[in-house]
Amino acid sequence: MNFAILIALLPALFWGSVGLVSTKMGGSAAQQTFGMSLGAMVFGLLTLFGFVLPHGFYLGSEIWVVGILSGLVWAMGMVFQFLLFKQMGVSLGMPLSTAGQIIMNALLAATLLGEWKNAAMWIVGVVSIALVVAGATFISKPDKTAATPSKIDAKGVFYLVMSTAGFMLYFVLPNFLSKIGYISSDIKSAGHGLNYMTAIVGPQAIGQVIGALIIVLFVFREGKQMFAEPTWKNVATGLVWAFGNIFMFISSANPAVGQTIATALSQLSIVVGTFGGIYILHEKKTSVQMKFIILGTIFVLVGAILIGNIHAFA
Repeated sequence: MNFAILIALLPALFWGSVGLVSTKMGGSAAQQTFGMSLGAMVFGLLTLFGFVLPHGFYLGSEIWVVGILSGLVWAMGMVFQFLLFKQMGVSLGMPLSTAGQIIMNALLAATLLGEWKNAAMWIVGVVSIALVVAGATFISKPDKTAATPSKIDAKGVFYLVMSTAGFMLYFVLPNFLSKIGYISSDIKSAGHGLNYMTAIVGPQAIGQVIGALIIVLFVFREGKQMFAEPTWKNVATGLVWAFGNIFMFISSANPAVGQTIATALSQLSIVVGTFGGIYILHEKKTSVQMKFIILGTIFVLVGAILIGNIHAFA
């Protein structure tokens, strides 16, 4: 296998493992989110002082605003995703969360960012979304003959919607603020966009910690448990996520891979999360559910790959 493609597959491995690692580390959703944000901050500060500043990337006030805002909404998305995992399990929560992010990011790219520029792109985009929706439906299909009922309920759906909204804003904010002129085109395009996206990682990490602190103290009111052992264990979860992030940057910047292929391959995280939950965390599924999960996973992956390559139809 080409070494560059092998590197590009690593984000899927690390990001797909986040739910598995956090479940193994234990703790409440607030402890998991705060611990993960601390791990992400370690990576963010290393990136800031070890790469961004030495290379002289632009780090003006706009970068700090974008980074901190995206970090704040990331914390919201993360805490609701952990609540989702606790409610539905990783093998069900991960693919539904991934599908939700693919759908919402695609719709926002088409409408808010105006990236779908012709009929061919709209056709491919709509087909891709339909495949992802169908895949998510198959993955979440309950087996009426199963001994335990499905965990999908109103609370789980609420967690799914809120986590999707948080991650959607986290991904879209940097591009949206550039589109409306808050970030100049010169800053956005430097280094083919890599300079800008790398520069916001440090401020973003600070926003992640601030957001996690707000959630821990004022939403869950777990201030006394904030520095308990599960929090420190989940620093490892944050580092797992951060390793996925750095390999994503490396792959996106590599001319042999590029942003489109790197993004599409990262969606393989759904395979790691889904089947890791079943075989590593031993989440029970019947043979009927497994068939639908495999079929649904294939549908979501095909849809994700199409979305990832939609600019080829421009």
